[in-house]
This record gives sequence, structure tokens and C-alpha cells, in this order.
Amino acid sequence: MTQNSQTGAAFIAGGSITGAGVSATVGGMGLAGGFGAVGLGTIPVVGIGAVGGAAAYGAFSAIAQGDAAAFGAMGIGAVGGAGFSSVVGGMGLVAPKIGLVVGIGTVPMVGVGAVVGLAAYGIAKLLDESESKETSAQVFERMEEKVLAMDDYAAAVMELEAFLSGEDLNPKFAALEIEDELEQLKAELKEKNQTNPEPSPAKIETKIIPPTTATTEAWKCIRTLKGHSAAVNAIAISPDSNLLATGSNDKQVHLWDLSSGKWLYTFSGQAEAVLSVAISPDGQKIVSGSVDRKISSWQIDTRKFLRTFFYLNSPYSHNGFIHSVAFSSDGKYIVSGSNDKTIRIWGCYTGTIKCTLNGHLDAVLAVIFSPDSKTIVSGSADKTIRIWDVNTRKQRSILSGHLAAVNTVVISSDGQTLISGSTDTTIKIWNLNTGELLHTLTRHSTAVLSISLSINSNTLASSSSDGVINIWHLPTGEIIQTFYGRSPVAFSPDGKSLISGGNNATIQIWQRTQSFDKFTLENIDSELWWEVLGVDRDAHPNEVKLAYRRLARFYHPDLNASENAKASMQSINQAYQKFLEQWNSHIHSRFY
Repeated sequence: MTQNSQTGAAFIAGGSITGAGVSATVGGMGLAGGFGAVGLGTIPVVGIGAVGGAAAYGAFSAIAQGDAAAFGAMGIGAVGGAGFSSVVGGMGLVAPKIGLVVGIGTVPMVGVGAVVGLAAYGIAKLLDESESKETSAQVFERMEEKVLAMDDYAAAVMELEAFLSGEDLNPKFAALEIEDELEQLKAELKEKNQTNPEPSPAKIETKIIPPTTATTEAWKCIRTLKGHSAAVNAIAISPDSNLLATGSNDKQVHLWDLSSGKWLYTFSGQAEAVLSVAISPDGQKIVSGSVDRKISSWQIDTRKFLRTFFYLNSPYSHNGFIHSVAFSSDGKYIVSGSNDKTIRIWGCYTGTIKCTLNGHLDAVLAVIFSPDSKTIVSGSADKTIRIWDVNTRKQRSILSGHLAAVNTVVISSDGQTLISGSTDTTIKIWNLNTGELLHTLTRHSTAVLSISLSINSNTLASSSSDGVINIWHLPTGEIIQTFYGRSPVAFSPDGKSLISGGNNATIQIWQRTQSFDKFTLENIDSELWWEVLGVDRDAHPNEVKLAYRRLARFYHPDLNASENAKASMQSINQAYQKFLEQWNSHIHSRFY
């Protein structure tokens, strides 16, 4: 392969990685217009990224070589884009998870066509320079095969990184040569650290931290719930820890028995993705907030629809997506936060609007009542946290400290401490009464999307957009455990369970153990290897292989400093071994 063709491959792979990152961060996206609506999953967005990378390489080549053919390709693409716009009509790009709605007119479509034309030129140049016999379509098809239809993009990034480095991953792990692979990975890591030493991680900013010792507890996934057909956005648990409610992009709210994992009922009626759910303090009602701008409520025991919360004479509850809903501890009020920048307080029993709180300059992404129901805390895309007095309906204070959107907030059971998670990758701990910043946790490397605090306020769970869940011991600011999962996260009120999102629209239930030695597959049914690897039981072998590689790199003790990494790696190895045994048995039975 020539130097130019390597450069072209780097442009395309880089664009693909960027597209995968956008898909993982933004979540579900779609195109809407007069033709209806079409969802965009990970693969199309990765393809868009690849097109962008190819277009960038085309521009790079055209400038370097002064090739006028590039401008001809752009012109043809622009004409095609204009023609497409005239046939299809008005369109828009919708990303409900982040509240994005953007119109796409004729002029932007002309630009898109020009980019596609330039991408075609870039691919042609790449194929010509590499002397490949593949067509442009075959190149994109081969790239698409590398990105399986999975919710996460880590496996795709790993494959692309391996491609750029020249590493041949296909023969790896074929015979489960774990020790050799880990030793090689260890040597590569040491060599990398010697040649390019990484800067020391930022010290945790601390003012008040008691000198206590972190607990040795560990969390183990005991069950995976399947029932939704799209990503899970919201989790709520009943006060008695018996019931679990989940809201999803599939427009449904599911009710589950938390102890058995049994599906109990599906509450339907939302016209769009459900972004938030909450269960009343008496365990009798469920409310949900949706992209359709409505708050809906149901009676749990009778399974009956109660009402939609309407704002005055409007057919909607808000004028934008409803990102968060929460009950007051006395059950009298419901608070909601919306993409329309407002917070609204509703009567729980009547569904009537009590007041609207204005002040945020961007979408309100999180709202919560204090335990005494006298205070509301809100987090916003405007990078601020605002504290409101429920009785006076006035803003009490503004907390500024995050450098990006505040996605999630929780309050300790004693009402003294506020914790926030942000797109700036940090978790901040505040004194709720004074607004003083007490502590900053900085171990996540991507946006923190969800946090949950245990009933004793000593343990914090946090999840980020890269699929990492951290369990923190708050008195010391130390990480107890790190594992792979999905947002959102929620501790059960009794402290015995942790609920998180999972791969492929699933929900994972974790329980606490006191010994990391118990975190092995020997304590899980031997038939549940797919639960450990986070895939469907009937997943394609290539998908299982990629899931195993992703987890192996994530939990490798040289890359994962958490105390349970070694035990987790052993469980993953055993799970993959059981998969290979079953797969080999299946293949053998087909031919003999």
C-alpha cells in the first residue's frame, strides 16, 4: 500500500470513528419530512462519517495535485442534491435524546450532494493509488461489515484502530490463547508508556473528605431484562424496591417485577420516545415525559391510564421534549424539565399546572425535589445548576462550575449534599445549603449521563457515554469498581440492587457481593455466557467475538486499575470459552 493510500485509509477510518462517536453520544436520530420518518442507527451514521472522511481526502488530494476533476465531481453531486430536495421536499434531522431539531432545505441538500461527489472522487483516488480492484461501493460495503448493528461503537473503533496499526485481529483468540494475548498487550502498554509517557491524572479537588477506608464490596450482573425494542432512556424503582419502570425510544413504558425480572405490563400511549419516568412515593402511580411534549400518568395496580398533563389551553405539557420528571416526597407535586427551557410544577392528583419556573437559558435536562419537598434543583444545557424555593417559587441560587451541559443531579437522603454529572466528564459534589463546591470527581473520560446515590449516601454510581459505569466510595472519593454498561443507572431504595441500561435495548440488574473472588462464571448458570458478554443468545459469532475483544481490553488488569478487573477478566474468558464450545458443537452437529 502506498503512502497516499495509507493517508486515504486514515481519513476514511477517522471519519468512521467520528461517526460512531456521534451516534453513541447523540443517541437515536432520524430524518423526518413529508415522506414520513426514518430512523438512523449506528451503521448509517458511521457511513456518513466515512463519507465525510473520504470527502476530506478528496479535497486533500485535489489541493495537493491541482486536479480539476474534483470540482466536476462536486458539481455533479450538487445537482443531484438539488434534484433530491425538489422531489422529496422539506426534511429535518431529529435527535430526541439531546433535543435537536434542524430543518434541511434545498441549499443544505446541494451542499450534501457536493460533499458526496467529493467523497466519490476521494474513493476513486484512493483505489487508483492503492491499485485495488475493488469498486467504491465494495469499499463502503466492506467497511460497513466491520460495524455490526450494535448499540455501542467500541468494537467498531477497536477494529478501525487495529486496521490503521496494521494489526491482524482475525486469527486472535481463535484458540482462546488468553495468556499470550495479555502478555503481548502488557508489553505493548509498557513500551507505549516508555516512549510516550502520559501525564499524571488530575488530582481530585477536595476540601472536605473524611479519612475513611473504602469498602470491598463488588457488584455482579445477575439478570438481563429483555422486552424493549429500542434503547432504554429512563429507569424508576418503587419505594418498596419491588417494581421497576423503564422508558424507551420504542415509545413504551414497561413495568417489571424487580426480584424475579418478570415483565408485568406495558403502558402505551406516548407518540414518541419516552425520555423520563418516575414512580410516586406511595408506589401507586407512574408518570412519563416524552419527545411528544406530553406528561402521561397511569395507576399501577389497575394498569389504567389516568391523564395527560395539559398546560392551560395547550394540547401539550411543554413546548419541547420533556427530559425529566420527578415526584415530591409528600406525593403532592410533580416537577418537569423541558427542552423549552422551563420547569413546571403540577398538582399530582388533579394534573393542573401550579407554576412555571423561568431562568434557564437552554434545555432543562434534569430536575429533582429535595427530601423535604421544599427545594427543587435543576440542571441545564446552559451549564448551570439552579436551586428553587418551592414555597415562594423563586430562584434561590445559581451554581456555576461545570464547563458543559449538566445532564443529571441527585440529592443525598439528609438533604445536605447535591451531586451533579456533566458533559464536561466531571462529577461535582456541592453543599446544597451554601452552594459551596466540596469535591470534584474526574475519572470519566466522556460525558457523564446518569448518576445515582445509595440510600446511605456512601456509594455513588455513574455512567458515561462510552459505556463505562463507575462505582464510587464517596467518603474517600475512590472508585470501588468499574464495569461495562449503559445509562441510565439507579440504586434500589433498599440498596440491594443497581439497575442499568444494557446492550441491545436491555436492562441489567446488578447485586452486591462482599468478595471479588465470587465474581466468576462458576456462580452463574453455565448456559448464560451471553449475559456475561452482553450479547443476545443468538448473536452472530462475529458479534460475540467483537464483544469479547471489547471486554477483554476494557477489563485487562494492565488497562483497568479497579480491584475486580482480574476476576472480571476470568469470568469473561470462561464465558467466551463456553460460547466456543457450544458453537463448535453446533458446527459439528451440522456436518456429522
